[in-house]
Amino acid sequence: MARSNRKVVPESRQMLDQMKYEIAAEFGLNVGYGGRGSLAGADTEFGGELGEITDHSYGQYKGWGHLTSRENGSVGGEITKRLIRQAEQHL
Repeated sequence: MARSNRKVVPESRQMLDQMKYEIAAEFGLNVGYGGRGSLAGADTEFGGELGEITDHSYGQYKGWGHLTSRENGSVGGEITKRLIRQAEQHL
């Protein structure tokens, strides 16, 4: 069966992107925002507040391609945990 990345609620994309970058910053992952408008630079803003930003050798990269599968997966897993927690609280 083919897997689809299509969102059931397309308007949720911006909220999910923001959550993804906030979690990456909390984990100390330097992903940047690739110049995405008002989101640019927020990774260092959130990470700096949390004291999590570290000086990795891949600091010059923007995007997710330089991260390991484990690092990327940990962000996705945390998104899932938070969305489930929010849904449970609203039930």
